[in-house]
Amino acid sequence: MEEESASQKLDVKKVVQDILGTIEREREREIISRRFGLFDRRETLEQIGELLGITRERVRQLEKAVITRLKSAAEKDLPNIKDVEKVLTAHLQDMGKVARISDLSQRLSSSNSKTDQAQVAFLANLSPGIAVLDDNDHFYHSVGLASEHSEKKIRDHVGKIIDAINEIGEPTDIKKVAEKVGNPDLKHTEALAGISKNIATLNGRWGLIKWPMVNPKNIRDKIYVILHDNKKPMHFNEIAEAIKGSNLKRKDVTTQAIHNELIKDSRFVLIGRGIYALKEWGYKKGTVSDVIAEVLRKESGPLHRDEIVRRVLKTRQVKETTILLNLQSKPQFKRVAKATYALAE
Repeated sequence: MEEESASQKLDVKKVVQDILGTIEREREREIISRRFGLFDRRETLEQIGELLGITRERVRQLEKAVITRLKSAAEKDLPNIKDVEKVLTAHLQDMGKVARISDLSQRLSSSNSKTDQAQVAFLANLSPGIAVLDDNDHFYHSVGLASEHSEKKIRDHVGKIIDAINEIGEPTDIKKVAEKVGNPDLKHTEALAGISKNIATLNGRWGLIKWPMVNPKNIRDKIYVILHDNKKPMHFNEIAEAIKGSNLKRKDVTTQAIHNELIKDSRFVLIGRGIYALKEWGYKKGTVSDVIAEVLRKESGPLHRDEIVRRVLKTRQVKETTILLNLQSKPQFKRVAKATYALAE
């Protein structure tokens, strides 16, 4: 593929080193390297100031001055920056015109370390055709095509997506979100939603980060998501394995912890030995004899044992012999004819 071959030719680390080489003063190179975390962890203005024996404010001034110079040079003769911008643009076009730095870096580096991401972010900052959003409480560190939208417009677009999801009021697919904001480009809408820290996605559903169906945080919500997506009852051991094999966060929970939560949460109904279903599927809590009694109450009269068994098995995964044993041994049921039973009351 043309885009892939272009990215393989881009040696991000070498380009970064070449650009740093254009900065004449060692102190300024040190400031840029440390502020962007180009070869080690990022450092604060205070940390760099203490190291270099200058004030925090002086570090900020020097950083701003150097970046301004580099951006100005990027328009003319900064080493390889045109090739960098070409590669970044090609990837962003393919990713929906906007993307998290971490996702973009993954396409350019096999290790995708924090340092790799910092180097990609540094190059994006210097590329005239790339708009950059810094990491904050509402956005992941991201970049977008400046030809499509400025940094402010990216924020505005994401704000409209959040408003649309709020109005929809429940987790939904990206198509409905795109229709709500009037954007026919699904990939673009999805990419914009993906850079927001206020939006989450899970198994094709998009919603607000506070909604458990897209961002389950506790064990009970994770169990609910697993059962909901499985669309049928599961044994608690199966639920545990499904959580461990999922893409959910913090999935290293014990089977015993899962079983305990299943017992305590009213959303889950025990319908067989260790088998649980969702209450919203029409299941009710109760023993097998409770279910038999409910069946007979609804019938308002006697029923043949085979019909009782058939109806009970719709809501309980138990052996037929268990149902028959309850019919024959529990005092609330009486045999009124051959193989036919009614409520004793």
